[in-house]
Amino acid sequence: MDITLPSTDFGVDIAFVRHLGFVLTAYGGGFSEISYAPKPEHLNSYSVTHGGAVMTLLDVTMAMAARSGVKDLGVVTIEMKTSFMQPSRGQLTCKGRLMHHTATLAFTEATVFDAHGKDCAHATGTFKYIKRLPTGPRSVHPLNVRVQEAKTEH
Repeated sequence: MDITLPSTDFGVDIAFVRHLGFVLTAYGGGFSEISYAPKPEHLNSYSVTHGGAVMTLLDVTMAMAARSGVKDLGVVTIEMKTSFMQPSRGQLTCKGRLMHHTATLAFTEATVFDAHGKDCAHATGTFKYIKRLPTGPRSVHPLNVRVQEAKTEH
């Protein structure tokens, strides 16, 4: 996957990630980093970033770390454990790394940092490498690839 950094292009089209405004700032060699500036609608009743948005940031960062070393494969989350250490306020940066992988599974971790570099949340995750998603007993759904990639594949 060719990406010029920083980028809002994650190689696949995920409307929720686009809505949140994630920016990929580092990618490759089992590592990924995503920057996130939460908007007011992403905050909870305490005016800090909602835990669901933080978990999405961790999930996407780990997925990108898992995808960074493979070609033509996507990943789906199999399992994720998250620990919230302190409220996530302001501009956030999430750094993820691929800890180990097999032909079918990736084991990852990621940490969210606030603008002062303080750890806010940490997660570990297991991802399954996939080419296409099954939609029935004899059919598959392709990954939601970028428009330019889809045009060049035909």
